[in-house]
Amino acid sequence: MNTFATRTSMRALAGLAVVGVLTLTACNDDTSSDTAKTAPPAAPTTAAPAPAGNGGGTGKDAAPGTTAKIGDAVQIPFSSGSTKGTVTLAVTSIEQGDPADLADFKLGDKVKGLVPYYIHYKITNIGTTDLSFTSLTAVKGLLPDGTEAQELSVIGTFAKCPNNSLPSGFTNGRSATSCAVALASSATKVAGAEYWGEPYTLGKGVNWK
Repeated sequence: MNTFATRTSMRALAGLAVVGVLTLTACNDDTSSDTAKTAPPAAPTTAAPAPAGNGGGTGKDAAPGTTAKIGDAVQIPFSSGSTKGTVTLAVTSIEQGDPADLADFKLGDKVKGLVPYYIHYKITNIGTTDLSFTSLTAVKGLLPDGTEAQELSVIGTFAKCPNNSLPSGFTNGRSATSCAVALASSATKVAGAEYWGEPYTLGKGVNWK
């Protein structure tokens, strides 16, 4: 998601892993709202990565529950609104941040004791559809036991972890990078990631560890 906003207009959506997943919405005017959603546990299966280094697909979309190594590209169907295509997706790295990185979001106690992790990923268009200005954002962090990390969705610009729309002219062979923010307590870490966009679902997506 790419929105043009100043840092002063930044907001963040912080998901807290309690019973199920409770999502808290916080912004810098101290307003908030609660919505609940369930999240089934991850179900890893045999990996089906695309050939390393060339961004190409295997000719077959990854099955739900596929697990790949960080750095491997996996072929997936892509859907953004009415636009559909085929891409490869690779989680390229998971970088530990500093709790101080979250200060500008003014989330206060909602992120107390939490450490941000930046999930960097690469998207390559291997289909025939022009995917210009669409977004691939359904990437979540996973804790070492396979459960979901807490989520931070940023509205606005965040230099530590830019999450941008795909650029103009995003046709076959073009690649772009993006980033998702996950949160974990200092007693654990974000050790993996899951893509759960359509046609996948939470806990039955494509995983990287």
